[in-house]
Amino acid sequence: MAEGDNKSGNLIAQETAQLEEQLQGWGEVILAGDQVLRWEKPWFPGALMGVTTVLFMLVYCLDPSVLTGLSCTVMIMCLADYLVPTLAPRVFGSNKWTTEQQQRFHEICSNLVKTQRRVLGWWKRLFALKEEKPKMYFMSVISSLVVVAWIGQQVHNLFLTYLIVSFLLLLPGLNQHGIISKYAGMAKREINKLLKQKEKKNE
Repeated sequence: MAEGDNKSGNLIAQETAQLEEQLQGWGEVILAGDQVLRWEKPWFPGALMGVTTVLFMLVYCLDPSVLTGLSCTVMIMCLADYLVPTLAPRVFGSNKWTTEQQQRFHEICSNLVKTQRRVLGWWKRLFALKEEKPKMYFMSVISSLVVVAWIGQQVHNLFLTYLIVSFLLLLPGLNQHGIISKYAGMAKREINKLLKQKEKKNE
């Protein structure tokens, strides 16, 4: 067991080092984005939601076709991939990195690797469920897709995308400031109260 954990740890370390090397040109931008996502200043959440809202309003007003939207997205990604590594050192000054910044960059890359491995693990478990319990697999998948299709039918697709993107952007800050754990704890306590009341009634 310990040997397996050591191998897994070594693989994560290797993948983290590789990712750090690949994202080195984006380091300053990633650190700045990390500060915004974790709400290091009180006005960051409002600014984040404001920029997101403006972008989605722009998409709503322009109403581009799927092909146009896809082409523009890929074009922006290509421009960013070319310009950011060139301009970022001049804007942020990469030579001024502190030990704390380097450590935080390493933590971000490590978290990205762990998240990727976690998603792959869920994907493998899904296919394992398909092999072991095909009926449960198909019922779960079909039920989930029906619910998603119903939600998509009830809510405008752009607005739904806006809600999902907004939630994902706010999630690191909510987690960092303990808001999620606070309300999750409150919900857990309320559920426990309801269960205890139900048990008393049954008695």
